Amino acid sequence: MEIKSKNLRELDQICSDIRNRIIDVVSRNGGHFSSTLGAVELTVAMHKVFDVKKDPFIYDVSHQCYPHKLINDRWDSFETVRQFDGVSGFTKPKESKADYFVAGHSSTSISLAVGAAKAISLKGEDRVPVVMIGDGSMTAGMVYEALNELGDRKYPVVIILNDNEMSIAKPIGAISKYLSKILAGKFYQGFRDTIDKNIVQKLPEGATYIAKKMEESMKLITPGIIFEEMGVDYIGPIDGHNMEEIIDTLDIAKNLGKPVIVHAKTVKGKGYQIAEGHHEHWHGVGPFDLQTGEFKKKSAGKSATAIFADALLDLAKKHENVVGVTAAMPSGTGIDKLMKEFPERFWDVAIAEQHAVTSMAAMAKEGFKPYITIYSTFLQRGFDQIIHDVCLMDLPVVFTIDRAGIVGNDGETHQGAFDISFLRFIPNMILMAPRDEKTLIEAINFTHSLTSPCALRYPRGSFAELPFEATPYELGRAELLKEGKSKKLFIGYGAGVSRAVATEKLHKEDIAVLDLRFVKPLDKELLTKLSKKYNEWYVFSDSQKQGGVGSAILEFLNEEQICVKMTSFEYGDDFIQHGDTKKIEESLGLLPKQLVDRVK
Repeated sequence: MEIKSKNLRELDQICSDIRNRIIDVVSRNGGHFSSTLGAVELTVAMHKVFDVKKDPFIYDVSHQCYPHKLINDRWDSFETVRQFDGVSGFTKPKESKADYFVAGHSSTSISLAVGAAKAISLKGEDRVPVVMIGDGSMTAGMVYEALNELGDRKYPVVIILNDNEMSIAKPIGAISKYLSKILAGKFYQGFRDTIDKNIVQKLPEGATYIAKKMEESMKLITPGIIFEEMGVDYIGPIDGHNMEEIIDTLDIAKNLGKPVIVHAKTVKGKGYQIAEGHHEHWHGVGPFDLQTGEFKKKSAGKSATAIFADALLDLAKKHENVVGVTAAMPSGTGIDKLMKEFPERFWDVAIAEQHAVTSMAAMAKEGFKPYITIYSTFLQRGFDQIIHDVCLMDLPVVFTIDRAGIVGNDGETHQGAFDISFLRFIPNMILMAPRDEKTLIEAINFTHSLTSPCALRYPRGSFAELPFEATPYELGRAELLKEGKSKKLFIGYGAGVSRAVATEKLHKEDIAVLDLRFVKPLDKELLTKLSKKYNEWYVFSDSQKQGGVGSAILEFLNEEQICVKMTSFEYGDDFIQHGDTKKIEESLGLLPKQLVDRVK
């Protein structure tokens, strides 16, 4: 889509067309919604001022990248956004050269921009990295690590702070607004540079101090003091929906030749009135009715997240030492329910997984029982803290891992494939997974008695209903759900148990089914016993094969010199694409009807 040659009226029309396209497709397919609608004018202005063919366009998280995709050769294919084999919901260089980097996790953009700026400087090229980052992403420490270096090195980088939910610092009435406009103007920027180069640097020491203090006093009544103090220029706040104002400001920022933050105030859901404002449930949506805004109902049962939240709430009512934390996902993890009931015991620490883990380690040392509830994909961000601050101290912290396994439409950056592999090798860590609703409740209650670190994983959506009673948990004890007449044994872990049961039902042979319950420690006694009766083992688990459940069992078999034939139906050595979960499973050969043939 041609943007460079368009005038303001034409650009406004393009924004309207982009919004209508997003609203139409997302209402039918689902996807990220309110954040991407709020970023339309900012995105169009970026393409007007900068050159996407040479300037790195870096979107933080990139859930606001739909306008960028529509501008860059995906108008027709956008119909397939987040669908299997369709357009990704995040930036993806394999789709288009206009997508600079894969993104899906928060707060990486400024670090990427610093790296790009260093490379551009070394190559002597005329290119300017431009970042779009949301105010929520500014809660993560990685942002300030990057800003710290950027402010010191002074590489030319333009950072657009898309403030669509809360102010970084509240502007002070009309005076602040007036001064912000002055600060955005060429006169002030030129005046400040002139004063610095021609006056301040040549004045006696006492006069220099006074001049600097005058400049600092101006910053104090603007919202950008935190950035200015880090050495990054600040412009704003500006109206993020006023095309002329955005273009003028970005032109100034681009030509400054140094790092600058442009603070733009936007409205989430802009253009679809029902979604406008601070409505969290409009961030990422399923299909909905355009006229009423009502979401199309799903027939699925109670989600694992909701079951977990209710079970932990009951546990917190019984035990006053139960505390908990999440990292910017209170409603997504169900912790919002506990925060409402016990606001002094459950916290959202924003996008700060490292801080979440280490702060709860200290609480465990003080005698509390912390539950850290984070999506599998985001727990990766706290990996060092899990090792250094929890497991090394052998503290009784419980990691309740939501969205374990395939999560569907969010794709490669969000699939919960790796938690077993990266947690299993850490000393003192206990790994367990329930198979259904009843065992999840039993598992939550069991974790309270543990005196070592523990990780408990459960899937997105609802569990399959299984015809087995939930027996109490014992550390390192598996449960044989069904004896078999054949020589085959199906070993299920977590949600993999239901796949094992479904596959067994379709198979002509009578096959034994084991719920492993724990992958660390393994039930070596029962596995040794079962090896004498069953010599063909098949592992069912929603996890990566390398370092996963099958690996743990193979290590045990090798140590004990037990000879059985074992096959693992875990995920292969690849990142799993986005799309409908069943279509993904079919592509991986993991549907029960496919597994029957693989067993045969």
